[in-house]
Amino acid sequence: MPEGDTIFRAARTLNRALSGHTITRFETVLPQLSRVDQDCPIVGRTIEAVESRGKWMLMRFSGDLTLLTHMRMNGSWHIYRPGESWRRGRHRMRVMIETASFVAVGFDVPVAEFHDSPSLARHPNLARLGQDVLGEEFDPQAATLRLREFGNLPIGEALLRQSMIAGIGNVYKSEVCFACRVNPFRQVSSLSDAEALCLITKAQEYMRANITDHSGDGTVTYTGFRRTTRRADHGARLWVYARHNQPCRRCGAAIQSRKQGEAARVTFWCPECQPL
Repeated sequence: MPEGDTIFRAARTLNRALSGHTITRFETVLPQLSRVDQDCPIVGRTIEAVESRGKWMLMRFSGDLTLLTHMRMNGSWHIYRPGESWRRGRHRMRVMIETASFVAVGFDVPVAEFHDSPSLARHPNLARLGQDVLGEEFDPQAATLRLREFGNLPIGEALLRQSMIAGIGNVYKSEVCFACRVNPFRQVSSLSDAEALCLITKAQEYMRANITDHSGDGTVTYTGFRRTTRRADHGARLWVYARHNQPCRRCGAAIQSRKQGEAARVTFWCPECQPL
């Protein structure tokens, strides 16, 4: 599933390409979008801005209309020049927005909705979001207090709760716990103040490091390899994620993995560096 850094980079790419330009063509295979387009045509509107909010993306059009999308596991946005060949089959296109200079294509997008300002403000998922870890006004101290409110949950599950902090996904969950030497299966209530603050600040540090101008902007908006180790070697870019039974980069013990939570997301950790 794309995490907050992926959506941030995608929104930045789309904003740079589309913001301020007039829509010359709009296509969708999604009935809920087609109905709005028939009643209030999209062509002729100006794209005012594209922004991310946690794992959600908001594309704002003139006339108080916003396209809200969520990528879930497999969705992505691509940017092309008019006439350029698409890197995915047309049967996977869900929504397409064209201007004089660029074509933005949403492939396999599972959640796409049009909203005006009142309906967007009432959107239950957006209303429940915690602070965006990549937001300019992100407050680590306030986020630490918010984490404490999930005291009965295992730490790995709490970090994925978008109502706690918006943007953290499965990769960063495991990487942040390792960096702070915290076992992800401990309860949040067992965290010391220093451990709780470490989890929040490391999440912010790692995710901000992966939204630099050189971390993945381009034609395909989801590209760019995450790094938490600061190593240039592609094979050494993560501490524990997807490294089951491989040696820990700190102590040499075999990295372990296990499904966690109702969604059964796989968590990776080092049993020596992160004991229970």
